[in-house]
Amino acid sequence: QVQLVESGGGLVQAGGSLRLSCAASGSIFSINGMGWYRQAPGKERELVAGITSGSTNYADSVKGRFTISRDNAKNTVYLQMNSLKPEDTAVYYCNANIAPATNPRRSRDYWGQGSQVTVSS
Repeated sequence: QVQLVESGGGLVQAGGSLRLSCAASGSIFSINGMGWYRQAPGKERELVAGITSGSTNYADSVKGRFTISRDNAKNTVYLQMNSLKPEDTAVYYCNANIAPATNPRRSRDYWGQGSQVTVSS
């Protein structure tokens, strides 16, 4: 059974930094794209950053401040968040498109449990 486990959320002052981690575990055949989404109260979930084997993409609101990376050996994706702003406050979810070893032809999206990030002004 595949699962994603997040860590690293918390409370930080504006201008500070946080690093989120998300590790995939279980019976995995392959991992395709990975990414981070966030959902603020009363708002829809939005893509923050994504990473594939060859490229990264970012929401305009976080470009130049956030960096996504992955360690394929550890099946882990990271989100380094610098120069945080109060408007970055949200629950952050990691996402990965994974082909399970039990059915390598049927990849699907998996989600982490969510990590609260709160930025105080």
